[in-house]
Amino acid sequence: MADDWIRISNGTLTAAINPLGAELSSLTDADGRELMTDADPRFWTGRAPLLFPVVGMTANGAIKVDGVAYPIAKHGFARRSVFSVIETSATRAVFALADDQATRAAYPFAFRLEVAFELRDVTLAIEVTVCNPADEPLPASFGFHPAFAWPLPYGQDRAAHRIAFEKDEPGALKVIAADGTIAATERPSPLDGRVLHLADDLFADDALVWAPVESQAVRYGAEGAPQLDIAFPDTPKLGIWTKPGAAYVCVEPWHGIADPEGYDGEYRDKPGVFEVPAHGEQRITMSVTLVK
Repeated sequence: MADDWIRISNGTLTAAINPLGAELSSLTDADGRELMTDADPRFWTGRAPLLFPVVGMTANGAIKVDGVAYPIAKHGFARRSVFSVIETSATRAVFALADDQATRAAYPFAFRLEVAFELRDVTLAIEVTVCNPADEPLPASFGFHPAFAWPLPYGQDRAAHRIAFEKDEPGALKVIAADGTIAATERPSPLDGRVLHLADDLFADDALVWAPVESQAVRYGAEGAPQLDIAFPDTPKLGIWTKPGAAYVCVEPWHGIADPEGYDGEYRDKPGVFEVPAHGEQRITMSVTLVK
């Protein structure tokens, strides 16, 4: 655990958050067993980046605001930005990122992004608040990207792990094009009823994308062992992703999505962008509960 990570614990769960990106970097149970990715550099060193102010790729690597193109990296800049630590206690930590000259070169708006982590019994609750200090509406997009251990540390085979959706998901899935944008084609759902049986070949062509997703929660793990309930009441889209062979699976609630393939419109008009009213805010939450 890095020295500058902020650690919170209630004796049942312990979380560690890296101020770089306000990234949840470790989540362990009462016995110290790690519930998140091993961040093996052969696959992916991310742990739980926060995606802001874009989710996924933009067409041409930029967003367009009032006809002007602003270059922006995949998933935005929050994950590579150092957040201020504005509150800490034994079981709660709050981080904040505000606009500056560097962010305005990619996203020409005033904003404040606050991220609160709080442990409540067997649940880690995460609340993101997108604040708009300006006199005009703020267009924004946001996504969570946590990577959970696959397999979880409870002795079950990797092949026994599954993700069970809360509701029926009858729709087809979006397809990620070679350039990372969303293709015009769709793919049939791989669900068995409400269950996704995890296997590497599901991810040979990148993430599985439900847009929209009907469920507001999923359960991840293997039957007969502790599992994780992952709730996302404020996000209308969901990505599930890994790299074949890696020891993690990402369950990614999104309030945004990559650009449609060939998109050339304004950032405000692109799918997945919401508007925060002048001097208003929008909260987006998720939680992870250890179920035994």
